[in-house]
Amino acid sequence: MRIRRIAAATVVATALSLTSAAAPVAFAGPGPASAPATATAPARPGTALDPAALGGALRAVHEAGMYGLYSSVRDGDRAWSGASGVADVATGRPVRPDMRHRVGSISKSFAAVAVLQQVEAGRIRLDAPIATYLPGLVPGGRGDRITVRMLLDHTSGIGDYVVPAFPSLAEGSTASLDEERFRSIRPAELVRLGLAAPATGAPGALPGHYSNTNYVIAGLLLAKVTGQDPEAYITRHVIGRAGLRHTSYPRTAALQGPHARMYESFYGLIDPPRDYSVYDMSWAYTAGAVVSTTDDLNRFYRALLTGRLIGPAALKEMQRTVPVDGLNYGLGLYAVDIPGCGRFWGHDGAVFGAGTIALSSPDGKRQAAVGWNLMKYERLKEDGTGFEPSPVDDALNAYLGAALCPAAASAAATPAPSVSAPRTATVLRGADLSPDAWAGLPR
Repeated sequence: MRIRRIAAATVVATALSLTSAAAPVAFAGPGPASAPATATAPARPGTALDPAALGGALRAVHEAGMYGLYSSVRDGDRAWSGASGVADVATGRPVRPDMRHRVGSISKSFAAVAVLQQVEAGRIRLDAPIATYLPGLVPGGRGDRITVRMLLDHTSGIGDYVVPAFPSLAEGSTASLDEERFRSIRPAELVRLGLAAPATGAPGALPGHYSNTNYVIAGLLLAKVTGQDPEAYITRHVIGRAGLRHTSYPRTAALQGPHARMYESFYGLIDPPRDYSVYDMSWAYTAGAVVSTTDDLNRFYRALLTGRLIGPAALKEMQRTVPVDGLNYGLGLYAVDIPGCGRFWGHDGAVFGAGTIALSSPDGKRQAAVGWNLMKYERLKEDGTGFEPSPVDDALNAYLGAALCPAAASAAATPAPSVSAPRTATVLRGADLSPDAWAGLPR
């Protein structure tokens, strides 16, 4: 799921603005910072693949308070992977660049590609009402007004199911996160919860509002038109076609293969942060259950942007953006513009304990993907009106700037933005509450 907006459409001091201002976090895990790195092709200093610069920028994120993170960067035929910090705060086990990771709402890009494949096959029309394919699923006439496109670009007006699925969050408590850890929940129930939530607007109204319910319905749509389980369809026709070897939908609550523990702080309500790497992900379904690696994410977006998964007409539809909670959102991916480097396409995502972002240039040649294993590390201000600034945010900004736009990042003379500088608005994303909403809840 998307929990907080990770990438902004604006750039402050030539670095990506990742999050709203949040509080400092002290590193709580034992063991020294570690940054194993490998480069699959020679890199020249000053390029996107300068190992020393990338490794140092990655270590800086760990030193700023992030437990552990891992990343893959590409520039044409050159590739670099690195990691810094710990995968387990109790043992000090270091993170590795190839670790599998829950990527949250990056799953939406996979689901959207699958729907666009069915559009190309003539089985789905983007501007047809969802009731055409799933009669009765969205009742009361809404199903006749909400189109497939509106689901994929978050302009349906359907509310999000996540807080209703974890009801203690609406009361300022994280008890539901533990009580529902091994619950299996059917997608139809997720849709019911989303439809019962207050509508975020009329169908098609702008700006749109991000809702995970849209992509659960997209999964049910895939099941209807293909006659297959949507996760099985996506695995064969998207993951397999892209040549991804370490990407899958989880079969068990525990992750398989090398992975980090995933820690959730929930703005200090869970203290110390708790490990949520073992979790039944049926609550995320096609909206957010994919497990992948940062290298596989780069391969996926490169395959998408270079025409290996869908044709140019379908890709053009994916890249038709509308305003959605401050994002330039297309169909399952969004655009980020970096002055001096141009436009990048991708998505971010988060689940309890894990955050990820993956961005690619339009030709798929310059890419960066990064995952981290401590979520909602920010702290509320004393008066409860928002978050204190976090050095983790600035360090992540700097790392992505170095990875995607090294020339602009190295030439920038402007200091990092202060708490009073323009920052990314924080909005409801999946299992998260905005600062304003959270501050208003009993603690």
